[in-house]
Amino acid sequence: MRYKIMVEYDGTNLVGWQKQKDGPSVQDFLERAIYGFSHQTTEVYGAGRTDAGVHALGQVAHFDLDSPLNAFKMQESLNALLRELQAPVAVINTEIVDDSFHARFSAKERGYIYRLLNRRGATPLRLNRVWHLPFPALDIAAMRQGAKYLLGNHDFSSFRGAGCQALSPVKTLDKLDIDIVGDEIVFTVEARSFIYHQVRNMVGTLSQVGSKKFAPEDVKRILEAKDRTKAGISAPACGLYLNKVMY
Repeated sequence: MRYKIMVEYDGTNLVGWQKQKDGPSVQDFLERAIYGFSHQTTEVYGAGRTDAGVHALGQVAHFDLDSPLNAFKMQESLNALLRELQAPVAVINTEIVDDSFHARFSAKERGYIYRLLNRRGATPLRLNRVWHLPFPALDIAAMRQGAKYLLGNHDFSSFRGAGCQALSPVKTLDKLDIDIVGDEIVFTVEARSFIYHQVRNMVGTLSQVGSKKFAPEDVKRILEAKDRTKAGISAPACGLYLNKVMY
């Protein structure tokens, strides 16, 4: 039986989604919890391999078990074991799916949000949850103007992180909205897939448009350069959330 789960997690003290030797991961916590109630060793496949420090509100994953189990009882058992493991991970939905479903390869769109707090005062209640930029006050209109150049199908080499293993830097960016939500600037980004650090590098560059280091038109020049050194800084992982996966 194949099970599809939706997962929420705080990535602050995790090495990311994928299992690694040097620290705790979401995948490892989930596989340990599954073994705890099923006594079966199985691999959990995620829709997106989020990096260290990146959070998720709607990560999707799947795994297979030899026998059919009640989805609700499984979810309750998984969450109880995750609490015992002191994992910053929770399963918020569980369902049985067809064997043809694959959390990663069946996905048609992935959505991220990035939270930026642009105020002078610190934010102890949102520590490791937002990128705090105390000054200067960012020009939102300029950032929105610059963001328009990134929409559509492009070679995103200028926003490609070192160590990216994607076969091609060409991606189609379907959505890049910048909204004011309370006292935060929230970027909403959607595409079928992304290259390594693409969202963080785009946000970092747009923040420098907002601070007047770049003009909005410079985003087009940076994109066309296909050179990471021409773009702006990389925004920190703490403000990034895998928000949803569409199938």
